[in-house]
Amino acid sequence: LKQNYPNPFNPSTTIEYSVPQPAFVTLKVYNILGEELTTLIAEQKTAGNHAVTFDASNYSTGIYWITVRTDSVSETRKFIVN
Repeated sequence: LKQNYPNPFNPSTTIEYSVPQPAFVTLKVYNILGEELTTLIAEQKTAGNHAVTFDASNYSTGIYWITVRTDSVSETRKFIVN
């Protein structure tokens, strides 16, 4: 999971991640309290680099977390909506 860009952002950002081998991938957004807000991806992905755009138009200014998970890996990054 790479750091999103731009960061901070308003209203949208690009989130890039790599999958070393084919896997079921979930990409979720959480608020500062750890509550799940949305699932951006929940599907089988091929090996390689992938990107998704996150539109935060309906979110308030603040700190959020993005987590990518496969069967063997879980990574989290912080991003800021301004």
